[in-house]
Amino acid sequence: MNGRRKGKPKGGTRFPSPRPASRCGRSLGALAVLGAALVLQGCATSGNPKDPLEGFNRAMFSLNEGIDKVVVRPLARVYDAAVPLPGRTVVGNVFSNLSDPWIGINNLMQGKFKDGLSDIGRFLVNSTAGILGAIDVASEIGLEKHEEDFGQTLGRWGVPDGPFLVVPLFGPKTLRDGIGTIADGYADSVYYLIDDVPLRNSLWGLRFVNNRALLLPADRVLEEAGLDKYSFVRDSYLQRRRNLIFDGLPPRIGDEFNDEPAGTSGNKPSSPAPASGESTSAPAVR
Repeated sequence: MNGRRKGKPKGGTRFPSPRPASRCGRSLGALAVLGAALVLQGCATSGNPKDPLEGFNRAMFSLNEGIDKVVVRPLARVYDAAVPLPGRTVVGNVFSNLSDPWIGINNLMQGKFKDGLSDIGRFLVNSTAGILGAIDVASEIGLEKHEEDFGQTLGRWGVPDGPFLVVPLFGPKTLRDGIGTIADGYADSVYYLIDDVPLRNSLWGLRFVNNRALLLPADRVLEEAGLDKYSFVRDSYLQRRRNLIFDGLPPRIGDEFNDEPAGTSGNKPSSPAPASGESTSAPAVR
């Protein structure tokens, strides 16, 4: 029984009981890192207003790069060489399918009900017709894959992103996304479905290595670009997260949380009419 209780309320919904203390310990450790980073604010400065802790972040970035170079990247290369592409695809599909329920819940919490129901439908289709998610049947029938997490949900609710952080072992985050990651961890389907701790940890490790193997082609691009790798990763991460929060249609800087959905004209005032004799053929400069 692993020292845990289980129970099913009416309707068949399963409410898991607390996991072993090690899971809580990891979450408390992540909170401690986030808190320590906030304490260090003002002790390390940066020219980028989104990165007031650049000195601390660069140190953590170097630490993560060292761990990746010595341990993670070699392991990902061995996995990439040993497992053929069809096998890696099946692994990715299974874990992607397990993420769809939480993605759907986040879409529902963001008010995107159509996308949320579509995500739940994806999970049902791929878990049955797709043989437990091994085959992505849902995409073939038009149920689009989405990418949502609790950090994005907080962003849609208007929570500011806070300072950029590089968390040891977890990589680039913002304060908001760091908090969201803790919620995502507790909502992980692997966490709920697998009772055996060694097996659950092995599956987490497999997912991590599989995801790292997918990034191997990007390593050479970063190394050959001759850029400041830290700045490139930071700026790319912040831009990507902003695009994800607004579903690829981010508003102008400063207008993120107005009442109008991104990408729509709504009731915004129209552009003023050109003065008499003014040419209208040239595009407006934004």
